Amino acid sequence: MKRAIVSVINDLSTDQRVDKVCKTLTKAGYDVLLVGRRKKDSRNLEERLYKTHRMNLLFEKEAIFYAEFNIRLFFFLLFNKTSLLIANDLDTLLPNFLISNLKRIPLVYDSHEYFTEVPELINNNFARNIWLKIENIIFPRLKHVFTVNQSIAEIYKTKYNVNVNIVRNIPLRKENQIIKSRKELGLDENKSIILLQGAGINIDRGVEELVEAMQYMENILLLIIGDGDVINDLKNLTEKLKIQHKVEFIKRIPYQELIHYTANADLGLSLDKDTNLNYRYSLPNKLFDYINAGIPVLVSDLPEVKRIVTEYNVGEILFSHKPEDIAEKIRNMLKNKDKIAEYKTNTQKASLVLCWENEEKELLKVYDLYA
Repeated sequence: MKRAIVSVINDLSTDQRVDKVCKTLTKAGYDVLLVGRRKKDSRNLEERLYKTHRMNLLFEKEAIFYAEFNIRLFFFLLFNKTSLLIANDLDTLLPNFLISNLKRIPLVYDSHEYFTEVPELINNNFARNIWLKIENIIFPRLKHVFTVNQSIAEIYKTKYNVNVNIVRNIPLRKENQIIKSRKELGLDENKSIILLQGAGINIDRGVEELVEAMQYMENILLLIIGDGDVINDLKNLTEKLKIQHKVEFIKRIPYQELIHYTANADLGLSLDKDTNLNYRYSLPNKLFDYINAGIPVLVSDLPEVKRIVTEYNVGEILFSHKPEDIAEKIRNMLKNKDKIAEYKTNTQKASLVLCWENEEKELLKVYDLYA
């Protein structure tokens, strides 16, 4: 049995894409080891089909964290045997590339986003230039690359003249799982629930405007599930606007818990703003989680999310991020019961197509070469 070491910089708790890739590799006959890091507030990992290892680091933030992680990962890969290396995102690519060349081991790169265009780097030229230099040196030498959507694949192919495979971050096909009721989850049974979930609830995701929009909505509960840089600011904003009874925050939870909340929502939201190329070309996994759970969606006017919503007719597009316009759009959508029913029916049809069982076939075309 061949071994694959999969590297990612997070704490492994809620990364659905990496978990699905590891399961696909295991099913394909690999002995999989997933390597990440442990944070101070990391949950214990549930038992998985594959092995995991989380490194304990001294630092959790800023440049010194990335330096420590990459050095530790390099030595971990150096002293562990494997027949395949898989690097997830640019922040794990350098040590994997060095070990791949040093030990002559095949390397697969999975880029989850347009990394060098994330807001945190756009406003930090020094850090961005370092990551760009790493990408410019390594990317043209890569043989097998995956990314999450057509737009990012085309950018990389044009920039580096490398063929990029597309594997979207889509959930496994929905099973006949018993979903907890709103009462069991402690949610209000008499209000419409609108949901925004995600591991990166950060600036320019449209969440600040969404919270402000709650001033103009009645009998509607906004559920925000996940972590991010603006969570504390959002909580302060709800207090300032005196709308704490309209907005509920839930910390990041494992996917198997999250799906109960998702399925109980009336509307799923993805409101990223077109402030940088990474957001413009994003195709967040929450969009597919909503569809898989059978709830209609409201998304920003961005090419990749708009493509999915329009093709499968599972929701509507938001053309303005003014709080008043967001509120009006949500009110009108929830009021139109016939349209909502149509969107729900379409999500059921779309979920049969937009599932990991179909998506993983693209992965296996590459991984079967090394199995």
